[in-house]
Amino acid sequence: MRIGLSGGGRTPDRMIEQAVKAEADGFSSLWYASAVGGDPLVAMALAGRATTSIELGTSVLQTYTSHPALLANRTASVVAAMGRPGFTLGIGPSHEPVIESVYGYSYGHPGRHTEEYVKVLTSLLRDGSVDFDGEDFQVHVPRGGAVPDLPVPVLVAALAPRLLRVAGEVADGTILWMGTAVAIETHVAPRIGAAAERVGKPAPRIVAGLPVAVHDDVDEARQVAASQFAGYGLLPNYRRLLDIGQVDGPADAAIVGDEAAVTAGIEALFEAGATDVWAANFAVGEDRKASTARTRALLQDLANRP
Repeated sequence: MRIGLSGGGRTPDRMIEQAVKAEADGFSSLWYASAVGGDPLVAMALAGRATTSIELGTSVLQTYTSHPALLANRTASVVAAMGRPGFTLGIGPSHEPVIESVYGYSYGHPGRHTEEYVKVLTSLLRDGSVDFDGEDFQVHVPRGGAVPDLPVPVLVAALAPRLLRVAGEVADGTILWMGTAVAIETHVAPRIGAAAERVGKPAPRIVAGLPVAVHDDVDEARQVAASQFAGYGLLPNYRRLLDIGQVDGPADAAIVGDEAAVTAGIEALFEAGATDVWAANFAVGEDRKASTARTRALLQDLANRP
């Protein structure tokens, strides 16, 4: 199974240590939120130099806060610094409260904005050039721009039909958060798969991210998840996906229970169409260290199964 973890740490040294250990323990990937380290790309480049095979991906970088030409250059710099394959670029439009209230941009057309962004970005990453005139972007970069030395998969945080189409037709897949097995099987996989097939592309990746905790008291685990992840249930983009997944909120989407129950929950994601699982390990109970260690031990076992 392709099992990954949340990446992050208080210092670049800690993030390097984390990546080295995750690789040694057999995990396939680490996924870094946009706020990690202020900008996760520097620490990811350093971690990439200290490892040999583990995938390092963003989950996700916001489209509105970085022009696609700038992000293409940043990506090329990270790939050059890593000096090896394994960097994956996950991007998404974020959410209206963040983009409008925090940054002051209009969030009037996130689907259109993201579709144009992905088209510009993928052209630059592939060819180092783009000649694009859209409604949100007019970008004309002549050939000769910075192109990564190695291919960089692009995943779109696609929750609604339009961006699932873009993720399948233009990008290499999607990276989800709060997408249950039901949502993947009935909504995500059929749409993204059909989009890729229409343009003759290989089956796209579906990276499924959910909170995970191995804990015998399921009610206690869901109470902690309800408190820790409640905000995601209030954001319309996640709320729609939770509704499609037939759960009331993040606490019900979380995969919790003993080892057998969590194993079954993760296996259900793969059976529904996920190609990868990104597990956000969270602690339950008074002994937080023991709680996360128990969860990690199971995830490590699953990651190393044939």
